Amino acid sequence: MTDAPPFIGPEIAPRLDWGALTEALMAGHARPPADVRDSFLYRGDDTLLSRAAWIAGLGALVKTATIFPGNPAQGLAAVNGAACLFDDETGLLAALIDFHLLTKWKTAGDSLLAARLLARPDSRSILLVGAGAVARSMIEAYRSLFPEARFTVWSRTRASAETLARLAGAEVAEDLGDAVHAADILCTATMATEPLVQGDWLRPGQHLDLIGAFRHDMREVDDAALTRARLFVDSRATTVDHIGELKDPIARGVIAHDDVVADFYDIAAGLFARRDPDEITIAKNGGGAHLDLMTARYILDRWQVR
Repeated sequence: MTDAPPFIGPEIAPRLDWGALTEALMAGHARPPADVRDSFLYRGDDTLLSRAAWIAGLGALVKTATIFPGNPAQGLAAVNGAACLFDDETGLLAALIDFHLLTKWKTAGDSLLAARLLARPDSRSILLVGAGAVARSMIEAYRSLFPEARFTVWSRTRASAETLARLAGAEVAEDLGDAVHAADILCTATMATEPLVQGDWLRPGQHLDLIGAFRHDMREVDDAALTRARLFVDSRATTVDHIGELKDPIARGVIAHDDVVADFYDIAAGLFARRDPDEITIAKNGGGAHLDLMTARYILDRWQVR
C-alpha cells in the first residue's frame, strides 16, 4: 500500500526562494522540450483553461483554471482551479499543489526570469500597471532581484492602486504616460482588451514584462510599443499564435513571427539576452503548463526536504 500523495499548500511558501525558482526554470529548459497542450472554453467573459505538459525526466502536470472576471464583485478570486503533478516513471500522482500557490510562483517566477536576463542590472524604478494579486506577487519577486528599487503602481481603479501602494510601500502614479516614461522596468498585469501602454511613452533602456493578456482578444501594449522593442516570449508554442498581444499584430502584418527573438529554450544559446543598454526589451509571459510543471517540481522538492 502506497502513501497518499501530499497536498502542498501555502504553508510551504516560507521555504521557497525566488532566485532558486529562476534557477529551476532555467534547468527545466535545459531538458528536452516539453510536450504541451492547451484547451480553452469560453462562456461570454468567462474562461475555462486546461493546460497539460510532459517533460521527459521531470514528470507531467495538468492544471485547470477558471477565469471569471465578475467574481471580485462578489468578493471572490477571479482565477481559481486545481493542479496535479504526476511521476515521470510510473504515472502515479506525485502531489496535489495548491492552485493559488503554484500560480503565484509560476507567474511571477516566469517574468522574474525574463527580467533577470533582459532588464538592466542598474534598474531602480519599477512600475506596476494593475494592482491585483499578480502585481502584489511581482513586487515581492522583483525585490528579490532589485532590492534597491522604488515601486510605483497605476490602476484604472485608483482605490486598488492606493491599497497596493499602502501594503507594499509604493507610490501611486498620477499619470500613466509619465509613469511609463520614468520606469526602468514596466510590468503589466491587467485584464485589458485594448492597449493601455503606448509605444510613444517608452524610452531607451527600458524592459517590459507583459503578463495580463492570456486570450486571443486581449492586449496591454499598442503596436508602436511592439515595433520599438526587441520581442521575447517564455514559449513560442503557447504565446505567438494564441495570445492577442502577438497574434493580432502578426495577423495584421505589424510584426512577423521572426520578430520574436527568443524564448526560454534559447537561454542556453545566449539568445535570450539584452544586446545593448539602450535597447527596449519586451517579454511576453504566456505561462504555459511546462512552466507550471517546472515550478510544481521545485515546490515538491522543497516540500520533500522541509
